[in-house]
Amino acid sequence: MSTAAGAPTASAPSTNPANSPSPRTAIAAGPKIVGTAPPAPPATPATPATPASAAPGPGSGTARRGRALGWPIRFAALCLVWGFSFLFIKVGTHGFAPLQVTLGRVAFGALVLLTMLVIKRERLPRSARTWGHLAVAAFFLNALPFSLFAYSELTIPSTLAGICNATSPLWGMALSVVALSEDRPTRRRVAGLGIGFLGVLTVLGAWQGFAGTDLAGTAMALGASLSYPIGWIYVRRTLAGAPHSHLSMSGTQLLLATVQLAVVTPLFTTAPTSYPLVPLLAVFALGALGTGFAFLLQYGLVAEIGPTTAQMVTYFIPVIATAAGVAVLDEQLSWNTPVGALIVLAGAALTQSKPRSAGPSPARPGAATD
Repeated sequence: MSTAAGAPTASAPSTNPANSPSPRTAIAAGPKIVGTAPPAPPATPATPATPASAAPGPGSGTARRGRALGWPIRFAALCLVWGFSFLFIKVGTHGFAPLQVTLGRVAFGALVLLTMLVIKRERLPRSARTWGHLAVAAFFLNALPFSLFAYSELTIPSTLAGICNATSPLWGMALSVVALSEDRPTRRRVAGLGIGFLGVLTVLGAWQGFAGTDLAGTAMALGASLSYPIGWIYVRRTLAGAPHSHLSMSGTQLLLATVQLAVVTPLFTTAPTSYPLVPLLAVFALGALGTGFAFLLQYGLVAEIGPTTAQMVTYFIPVIATAAGVAVLDEQLSWNTPVGALIVLAGAALTQSKPRSAGPSPARPGAATD
């Protein structure tokens, strides 16, 4: 939200962020920060046979019912956090420069994950090679897309940014066909790609000559969505065998994104002369909740209910982003925006689908978040 606003972070092997088995792809990005694709759950161990005489322990049924009741609440919380991330970005840019918003976002997100590392007594990776690959992942999955979304929302509504984020699976499908030899296109997925981009044209009002749409801002939002699958493909090619936990990899990735932005931001912005409370709280929420806490939520969901159900968060993000922008920021909404968004989501769903008779397939990097 994606992921995400998504968002994605790198990780090691297992099942792909929002889809099927493949390299662990941690996602500390948020919708899918945005957008984002969920982190891969650990491989499920074989369940030992239970002796016939063994009876369930006291309270085991209650625990199962508690988990069953608990995951829908956490799923809804994740949808809300990632859906509101685009509103937080817009509010944050009212008080700070886009790069400053992004720097605060990754810094607060990294703080959450590194705190969890300390609590769980886990370590950061020690391999220089791993750090090098994670630095690249941090750029494509965090620093670049987060910055592009922040800049885009200077000129386009948060509703449009949230809808652009939903195109990430479309970009991912197109790129995976070129970059991943095992990802063969099917008629259904190609149709989904065409339908999805038809939805983008509908959102932008192409028949009116894109009147009333800031093309530069929209291009930046679409570029941010394109950056996610580029990062996922890179992670899949370089970190598929990394022996580190999702938390360790994601914490390192956000730490590296923070360093990257801490170097770049002073070169292109001046230090804030004031720290207005509402924009500051928005940046804090964007980082701590939409980037740090959301990763922890999604990892737990994928591990508990599986990636197929967990990835459905992707389709709620633009709906919530649109509702939040209209209700809270009083953004205007013409008929073509929700209609186009539905077409985009239908196309994205088709690109992620597969025939029922097909067996397990490799994870598709475009399976999004935010």
